[in-house]
Amino acid sequence: VERIIYTNEETSYTIAGLKLDGSRHEVTIVGNLAGLQPQEILRVEGEWVVDRKYGRQFRVERYTSVLPQSAVAIQKYLGSGLIRGIGPTFAKRLVDHFGAEIFEIIEHDPARLGEVEGIGKKRIERIKQSWDEQRAIREILVFLQQYGIPQGLAARIFRQYGDRAIEQMKRNPYQLALDVRGIGFKTADAVAQKLGIPVESIERCKAGVHF
Repeated sequence: VERIIYTNEETSYTIAGLKLDGSRHEVTIVGNLAGLQPQEILRVEGEWVVDRKYGRQFRVERYTSVLPQSAVAIQKYLGSGLIRGIGPTFAKRLVDHFGAEIFEIIEHDPARLGEVEGIGKKRIERIKQSWDEQRAIREILVFLQQYGIPQGLAARIFRQYGDRAIEQMKRNPYQLALDVRGIGFKTADAVAQKLGIPVESIERCKAGVHF
């Protein structure tokens, strides 16, 4: 992702410039791309469309965020502001010190970040919290894609339930209709049926009455 051209905080509808792998040219992608940040690496699925005003665009139906592999790409990714607590300066220091292992360090042994000059306990906590939030939102996105829920609702669901979001959706998807603006009974019911929740379940009855 080279740049964010437009984003609607309410609906997560986003227009962004994407540079294709191995190409110098930028293409425009559009869709509900919750939390998208510059320098993210994406794998996208969808279709090409031609907008009367803006021309050729790629309408994204599903996407996943892919971690970069090379040292240069990792440094650019970390320095983009996507992970709070890491800017361009610290991104360079971290990559110089840990190399391609930096993602494993953040995920499984964040205390080691303190080996890098200027990174203290508070910054480590901020980095780890931001990393976990990004991972949780991506996991929610993947889950939503399976059950036909608009991806733009991922950020709202995360704000409501935090890292318990997927657990909550699996246990009682009807609660989404009560707690999350933009999700109604019919959407929650469709998810519940795909999850195999019986149509006579008490949770469905409660949600139906409320609806």
